[in-house]
Amino acid sequence: MAQVESTAEDPIAAIAAELGGGPFELVCLFASPEADFIALNDAAIGAFGGADVFACTTAGEIGRAGYEEGQIIAIAFPSALFAVDALAIDGLDALDDRQVIDQLMQRRMALNVDAPDKPYEFAFLMVDGLSLQEENVATILASAMGQMPLFGGSTGDGTDFGATWLSYNGKIRSNAALLALVRSRCPVKVFSIDHLVPTTTRMVVTRAAPDHRTVQEINAEPAAQEYARLLGMRPEQLDTFTFATHPVVVRLGDSHHVRSIQKVGDKGELVFFSAINEGMVLTLAERQDMASHLDQALGALSETEAPEQILGCDCLLRRLEAGQFQETRAVSDVLTRHNVVGFNTYGEQIGALHVNQTFTAVAFYPAEDEDRP
Repeated sequence: MAQVESTAEDPIAAIAAELGGGPFELVCLFASPEADFIALNDAAIGAFGGADVFACTTAGEIGRAGYEEGQIIAIAFPSALFAVDALAIDGLDALDDRQVIDQLMQRRMALNVDAPDKPYEFAFLMVDGLSLQEENVATILASAMGQMPLFGGSTGDGTDFGATWLSYNGKIRSNAALLALVRSRCPVKVFSIDHLVPTTTRMVVTRAAPDHRTVQEINAEPAAQEYARLLGMRPEQLDTFTFATHPVVVRLGDSHHVRSIQKVGDKGELVFFSAINEGMVLTLAERQDMASHLDQALGALSETEAPEQILGCDCLLRRLEAGQFQETRAVSDVLTRHNVVGFNTYGEQIGALHVNQTFTAVAFYPAEDEDRP
């Protein structure tokens, strides 16, 4: 792991020096929107030997001090411990599902053959957070993964929601996703957690435009008006902090998944971070103490052995909620204590699901057979 200020004169040189000589299979760069993304990616070409380089803009960074701002975070996958097949997926709004699935199945099987000494596996996804395609992408990719667990995060633009960017080996992309198929000598655990508990307050979506992630009516009433009424508020009082602290969840099977609200639209509709369908039953959720919940959940990963590092995708709304309840320092301390690095996202992917307001991650445990390099 390496970290540098986004305004540093030569951030890639500083990152390369901090990471050391490698060799690496993959280097991931999580860059604050304050960074010069074009210059950063130009400088990264060839800077890490033969390693592939993924980069994205963030809604916040997770580094040495927990929640960070104005940083570039780097995480590298050493060749001694990992084998990686990295690829870009362009044109998310016009994917050929069968072609993508067939290609990924072939590449996953080839990686298994090429890395017999690396028995543990996972797939890491970085996807354009303004593409409105995360649900479809996660569903397609999960169909090709077999037993390989998939997780990832949607790229961000701070709290501006203007433009998000990804880059693969220096080529900047939008409406795209980056996918790393990873085999590892280190045992890994992919997981997703949230600190929200469903209440008994429910509502039914009676008019929606799922492709645009908007809900026009709830309980046959204007959506923002009805949501505010259920909270005992007026529609004009609704803001980002309201949505972060009063999310709604949907029941899928035996579990609930958060469907976070992004904003109130110009016509009183609610704009979500995930697709919402007509007829869907939404349940208001209430929060637990985020820092305590996170510490307990991450601590449970160390029952037999502590992870050496956790690569995490943490929803922007969790970060905003922590700020609203003056828990930023406490949450940051938990992230630091458990060696978490990563970025804040506009949404998270776990298996075939695109979710919100979660901490979704992979934990890396010490390699079993040999000393670490």
